[in-house]
Amino acid sequence: MAECLDSCGEVHIPYPFGIGPNCSIQGAFAVTCNTTNNGTDTPYLGSFQLLNINLSLGEVLIDMPVSHQCYDSTRKMYHYTDWWMNLNTHHYRFNHQKNKFTVIGCSTALGVVNFTNPHDSYLGGCVAGCDSLESLIEGSCSGIGCCQTSIPQGTNHIKFWFNNNLTDTEAYNFSPCDYAMITAEDKFTFNTSYITSDLLWKQNMSAVIDWFIANTSCETAKTNKSSFACISNNSICVNSSSGAGYLCNCSNGYQGNPYRKGGCQDINECSNNNTCSTPAKCRNFEGGYQCYCPFGWRKKHDNSGQCELNLALVIGTCASIVVLSFLVLSTYVVYERRKLSKVEEKYFQEHGGRILLEKIQTDQRFGFTIFTKQQVEQATNNFDSANIIGHGGQGTVYKGTLRDQLVAIKKCKVVDERKKKEFGTEMLILSQINHKNIVKLLGCCLEVEVPMLVYEFIPNGTLFHYIHGKIQGSQISLSTRLRIAHESAEALSYLHFSASPSIFHGDVKSLNILLDQNYTAKVSDFGASLLSPTDEVQFVTFVQGTCGYLDPEYMQSCHLTDKSDVYSFGVILLELLTSKPVIDFDAPEEKRSLSSCFLSAMKEKKIEELLDDEIKNEDDMEVIMEVAELAKECLNMKGDERPTMKEVTEELDRIQKLKQHPWGQEYHPEETETLLGQASYGIEIEHSGYFSLEKKARKSIAAGR
Repeated sequence: MAECLDSCGEVHIPYPFGIGPNCSIQGAFAVTCNTTNNGTDTPYLGSFQLLNINLSLGEVLIDMPVSHQCYDSTRKMYHYTDWWMNLNTHHYRFNHQKNKFTVIGCSTALGVVNFTNPHDSYLGGCVAGCDSLESLIEGSCSGIGCCQTSIPQGTNHIKFWFNNNLTDTEAYNFSPCDYAMITAEDKFTFNTSYITSDLLWKQNMSAVIDWFIANTSCETAKTNKSSFACISNNSICVNSSSGAGYLCNCSNGYQGNPYRKGGCQDINECSNNNTCSTPAKCRNFEGGYQCYCPFGWRKKHDNSGQCELNLALVIGTCASIVVLSFLVLSTYVVYERRKLSKVEEKYFQEHGGRILLEKIQTDQRFGFTIFTKQQVEQATNNFDSANIIGHGGQGTVYKGTLRDQLVAIKKCKVVDERKKKEFGTEMLILSQINHKNIVKLLGCCLEVEVPMLVYEFIPNGTLFHYIHGKIQGSQISLSTRLRIAHESAEALSYLHFSASPSIFHGDVKSLNILLDQNYTAKVSDFGASLLSPTDEVQFVTFVQGTCGYLDPEYMQSCHLTDKSDVYSFGVILLELLTSKPVIDFDAPEEKRSLSSCFLSAMKEKKIEELLDDEIKNEDDMEVIMEVAELAKECLNMKGDERPTMKEVTEELDRIQKLKQHPWGQEYHPEETETLLGQASYGIEIEHSGYFSLEKKARKSIAAGR
């Protein structure tokens, strides 16, 4: 939280510890920051001074008191301090690997008991003795003047006990006091002056305390998502080394605070110059890195990962250099190429090229190609304007030839910086879309600032130009229009219901429906922009939309759904029925929108005034009205009341069949009345399409009359 302090004095206080109300994950992790007489801020964990917190190891370093027993030779009696410590059993343990029970004295016996048990169960003990000061060894704690013993694992409540029965009062003539403590082994060094002086009288010693989030295992903790502490992406749960409880760590290749959302960040291993052995280069990626050999080198065959000189390549290069007459010019060219290669490598990494490359290398069936910048430039004659076949708000489309295949290359204008890293993953999804009525994404080029996309080439232009740019005298039959509508609907239904994850197009319009050599509809631009995740299972295209096609509900909520595509498809149905532009800026304001004019005409039953003269035919009016009714349903202002694209596809399929074999052509009144009667009694009868059987039955009766 912003109001919580993250340090006290020189000690960093990371979450789950915290200073202040609601700043720690639990009360046991609350830290107080006290100001001493000299104005220094000092942190305390309970009553103990806090020296350091280690998140990854689950340890804190604290100051522990030293217990003493001193002999008063004048009064012939001992005075001593008892020492005991009770750790929170749910969150703390003494570290049994880094701490030691330590006893200092020349005639000292110490017992250590587990005070948690009513019977004071014995944990250990130690005896230290010495005959004279000369027998002491500086730095040695092997029993002469100093003794150390281990702490059992899982200890959390202990008490020291001096055994006076083993005490030699003569030793107190030169060593009046005995000391006992728990101390971190690497923080303590025995000093012989401890025996004859009072250096330890009121001194504290550092000790390592294990901490954990809760006294439960990772397996159990994960089952309660509301209290599970490992909330950062790229974090893992680990069982505490103390033998109880669990901790959170960042996964390999990440660092930071796993107890915070977004706390674990990628480690850039390549920032360390020693990550890869020279001359290997380092390539960083999310969660790891890779060493690769630069031009002129290759990896050794001994799997050591080191690079060796590629002699064949070096000899060939040297021979070429000798032949060149302008050595300076050649050096300059090599320098510029390497400089460009670094820039291209940077773009390749930014756009997720490693993800795609690994997929291509591991899956031979993966029909996707990463083209080089040079290949794309050659295919388009360096993006010659003569090869432009389309313009859009997001970029320009060029016609080109790659590997003896005609392709369409989309050169986008800009790319959202925050989405660069997801580009590789999104290309994996889009490249696996395979449908006869969807333009196939063949590959991409990543060595440029804005990635370029390579599609199959569709020769007969767009549905928009087919409808609105007809050659004088040419006609588009109603059957052709129905077929194109049905094929387009099938493509969108596939994206919504069969693609994994689901894809919402977001910019459905006649300009984005292409026609191949057989005038088969092909939906395009479903992946023309980067994809962005809306939740864990769905992807949508980056939507700019087009005036006249945009879902009014989306314009209000900015929330794209599959029903937004349904609305836009309804506008396309109007184009097919009327051959009119979706927005006519030359018309009066109330008649500019084709969808508004259509809905008004339907309400006033004047739809024939809007229809294209080419399809006005008394025999086809029933079919046309079916399409108009479907378009009306698609243009419903409420998205929930629109049909799905699957239902639209089924209805168009039914209407096509109605066009080919009109229902009621051979009128059987008794059969039709039976169907109508079944429908009226709620009997479910097999039918296709979005509209009810009752409606069909009534139309059949009307036709028979």
